[in-house]
Amino acid sequence: MLLALPISARAQPAAKVPRIGFVSSGSGDPKFHAPSVEAFRQGLRERGYVEGKNIQVEYRYAEGDLDRVPRLIAELVQLKVDVLIPGPVAGILAAKDATKTIPIVMVTNIDPVASGIVKSLARPGGNITGFSTLSRELSGKRLELLKEAVPGISRVAVLWDANAPGPAVAIKEFKAVEPALKIQLQSLEVRGPEPDLDGAFRAAAKGRANALIVIQNPLIGRYRKRIADLAIKSRLPSMCEGTGYVEEGCLMTYGTNQSDQYRRAAYYVDRILKGAKPADLPVEQPMKFEFVINLRTAKQIGLTIPQWTLQKADKVIR
Repeated sequence: MLLALPISARAQPAAKVPRIGFVSSGSGDPKFHAPSVEAFRQGLRERGYVEGKNIQVEYRYAEGDLDRVPRLIAELVQLKVDVLIPGPVAGILAAKDATKTIPIVMVTNIDPVASGIVKSLARPGGNITGFSTLSRELSGKRLELLKEAVPGISRVAVLWDANAPGPAVAIKEFKAVEPALKIQLQSLEVRGPEPDLDGAFRAAAKGRANALIVIQNPLIGRYRKRIADLAIKSRLPSMCEGTGYVEEGCLMTYGTNQSDQYRRAAYYVDRILKGAKPADLPVEQPMKFEFVINLRTAKQIGLTIPQWTLQKADKVIR
């Protein structure tokens, strides 16, 4: 005789494991992972997620080649991921065009309202929200701090990827503050996949540049140690974007902690998975900026940083 099983013993449908799509502009080699990857994973762990158990993350790596990013975005949209982290500006724009339904959590260094990505910071509308690092809007402050640290500079070379949208915005921001600071900028344009960095520094020497600004993006980021070494060899005080550059030998950096922004992105992913709508989640902006100085580099190039500038630094590498 067959006995009816109790309700509790009947087969229960397996809980759906959410799937997140994450695009990194960096390398898939764990030894060269961008800090954003580990920061995002840390944020997931802090909220109780364990990859492979109660959440699945589909990682895609551009290996520094922005031309690959739209294809990677298309792959993740095709997989119908539950939330998309699109990585660089090229990824955000590609994701915006590719889907109007999949929630998108961005971390961007450009103004998302001025660039048309969202309607407003408080009420972004649509399917995109996230975090703005305000990196581009800090261009004037970076140039000001560089001049304060090296009062005699008059001509500053700006190293940037001429094929990428983010740096193109940044170069305009630097030019806007050029007259007020009485500094002449020299544009050092490079292009991937193999930027001619040696040629750029030769051009800086020919143009008699006496300082250097480095505009961060995926292409430039692949060569930060090489850039820092060339700046030291050329005895050029350098202002870069990101603490990773200063740790590699750049003289100073001023900006937001992007790793912290990606850790926070996991918080927004969690809220969306629990029912929040991207349109109702405000685009957050950083509350604190970091100013880091590498005194070892200053010594190598024969520079003495004024005491009042050192006192402003959040961290000094000695």
